[in-house]
Amino acid sequence: MSSSVLDAPPAAPANTRGRVILASLIGTSIEFYDFYVYATAAVLVFPALFFANSDPTISLLQSFAVFGVAFVARPVGSILFGHFGDRIGRKRTLVASLLTMGIATVLIGCLPTGLTPGWEILAPGFLVLLRFCQGLGLGGEWSGAALLATENAPKGKRSIYGTFPQLGAPIGFIIANVVFLILSTTLAPDAFLAWGWRVPFLVSAVLVIVGLYVRVRLVETPAFQKVVEKGEVAKLPLARVFKTSWRPLILGTFIMLATYVLFYLMTTFTLTFGTTASSVEVAQAAAEKAGKAFDPSTFVPGLGYGRNDFLIMLVVGCVFFGIFTLVSGPLAEKVGRRNALIWTTVGIAAFGLLFVPLFAGGFVGVMALLIIGFTLMGLTFGPMGSELPELFPANVRYTGSAISYNVASILGAAVAPFIAVALWQAADGSTALVGNYLSLMALITLTALLISKPQKADDVDFADRLS
Repeated sequence: MSSSVLDAPPAAPANTRGRVILASLIGTSIEFYDFYVYATAAVLVFPALFFANSDPTISLLQSFAVFGVAFVARPVGSILFGHFGDRIGRKRTLVASLLTMGIATVLIGCLPTGLTPGWEILAPGFLVLLRFCQGLGLGGEWSGAALLATENAPKGKRSIYGTFPQLGAPIGFIIANVVFLILSTTLAPDAFLAWGWRVPFLVSAVLVIVGLYVRVRLVETPAFQKVVEKGEVAKLPLARVFKTSWRPLILGTFIMLATYVLFYLMTTFTLTFGTTASSVEVAQAAAEKAGKAFDPSTFVPGLGYGRNDFLIMLVVGCVFFGIFTLVSGPLAEKVGRRNALIWTTVGIAAFGLLFVPLFAGGFVGVMALLIIGFTLMGLTFGPMGSELPELFPANVRYTGSAISYNVASILGAAVAPFIAVALWQAADGSTALVGNYLSLMALITLTALLISKPQKADDVDFADRLS
């Protein structure tokens, strides 16, 4: 054997395909589970437990306002975790983001409610703080998981690998709602309000332990290893990304906008609209049964479905979200990510115009709306796992993609449920303005996609490109 072979340094350890899939998927599944547990509780129980006003609409809007706090925190998390992700590596940063999110979620499950004597103000205050911590963790989670997948992807398969962390969204959503369904169907309403709602938050502790076990076994991605070897680690990634990549930051934010609006309309708003009583008489009878005051002048009719029935409908729709997230990867490799996103965004704009006839179409129409909406969600969300990271060079990729993704969450997701409820009320129960709002956001995203440069997976060296 030649001496050159004997003296050759050992190959750098690499993450196996299975390890990459599991680590990127399980982390985002847990993170999105935690996030959606709050989103579901924000509609179903928090208005009564933490914001017990006489007007149910005000209680709901207050709950949604706290829901939006996490989206304000997410850009902060993207800067914080992005800094360390570009400075010390993807692996350790992903572990830290998971712990931040997980601990905050478990503590929400331990909080006294606003109905507890002496906690009328403290309970909502601590809920806001822990919700902020949830957003902080999620602000660093998605980008790191996307980079873990795409920076380990073989040539020509970056779009496919980029869908692995995206699958965490439908999986987390389904698990969160199934847990709520099991609890709400096995517990009496009083027991569910008294302690049952806490279980999904506390269960998160088990999921976080599993996620940590998987992630601590990872090795650093090849792209970040090359950044270190070349001595190109950015001292201040935030300053560098604004100096060298400000245009991708803006475009990436608006490319993600319609995706966020669509998802939170399909989940949080439809759950609110779908489970609101369909007439004043029904709403008044329910208020009297619960011993609450009722003001007919503030009532806006909804579809009148039972809570559990509509949660099942949402879970069925979300299955299509998962299926078409998987479909989107090979499709984007075949036609190009930008082209796939352009045509999907056109579909989202057209879908917004169908809100009124579909919502008015009874069970079949509502199910069609959920299936179409979640299908479009899968087709637009799947390619984002590779589209946003590709906009940025390797030494500021964590920070850049995280900021774009999470600033879009403020412009889209944070305000979407609030705006949708306001538009629904302004139109006296019609969803026409809500659908128009979605179409408008889709047109903004379409403009950003058309301005951006078409970029195929192998046009540049994804690992070596530096700012």
